[in-house]
Amino acid sequence: MSLKKAKEVIKIETTALKNLSKNLDRQFTKAVDLIVKCKGRVVVSGMGKTGIIGRKIAATLSSTGTPSIFMHSAEAVHGDLGQLTKDDILILISYSGETEETKRLLPLVKRIKAKIIAMTGNPKSSLVKESDVFLNVAVKEEGCPLGLAPMASTTATLVMGDALAASLIVRKNFKRENFAFYHPGGALGKKLLLKVEDIMRKGTHFAKVRETAKVKNVLLAITKARCGSACVVDAKGKLAGIFTDGDLRRHMEKGSDILTKPVKDVMTKKPTSVSKDMLAIDAMTILEERNIDELPVLGQKSELVGILDIQDLLKVGLV
Repeated sequence: MSLKKAKEVIKIETTALKNLSKNLDRQFTKAVDLIVKCKGRVVVSGMGKTGIIGRKIAATLSSTGTPSIFMHSAEAVHGDLGQLTKDDILILISYSGETEETKRLLPLVKRIKAKIIAMTGNPKSSLVKESDVFLNVAVKEEGCPLGLAPMASTTATLVMGDALAASLIVRKNFKRENFAFYHPGGALGKKLLLKVEDIMRKGTHFAKVRETAKVKNVLLAITKARCGSACVVDAKGKLAGIFTDGDLRRHMEKGSDILTKPVKDVMTKKPTSVSKDMLAIDAMTILEERNIDELPVLGQKSELVGILDIQDLLKVGLV
């Protein structure tokens, strides 16, 4: 019985979202246009469960380049309305559009002269009549067995907010670098902000040898630097190749006296390299796609400045 009801609710809410998509019209475009041109902030307001959804919408907008705050509809008429200015846009959420707190708020917002975007399921409501834009989040049924708790309608409202945020990301040309600026902490911040130069091995912590160096001396340089490979440079100091343990094994299997050979004869020529300014997460993708463990790192003038090892990515939690 409980499983049957669960599937029924999911079906109801899925249907509500399909209808939400079908009902999108020029009012949505107008709402996006208003927000793009907004000189102030987007203030999201609601009561009860729609208020909780409103908080999420405000948080999503703020983190994606649209300054936004949440203002509780009841608290608004007890002083919080001071947060709203004529340069702001108020997204007022009320499924019925007739909530007492909403109706009390409307004439006050009109006096402030802030634009109002109504998010409601009732196109004939007082809220719609007093608003500049109407976003329809109407649903045919909620899904609650008692017919009391908002379910499908809050889901539709949440998704409408996400649709607004996604459209604004595109309209404002908001980049993932911008997103990273607002999310500097935790794993997400590392993925979006950490650059290769922040974690690469440099100075005495990576092996750099001339292409004329004997392999035995290259191995000593690798051991001294405590790394798994050596970057090989030409007479001008430009990257010429890389010598790895794989190169060593391949030539030893051939039975050649590799230790006395110049490294240029046994190295991997024209290795894949990355810029020090590249995001570490992008460098990790290259390592994975090419099934390699090290990447020489180049500076702005294509000079060798370090090496990135897969172990370095492991240490900072990107792998």
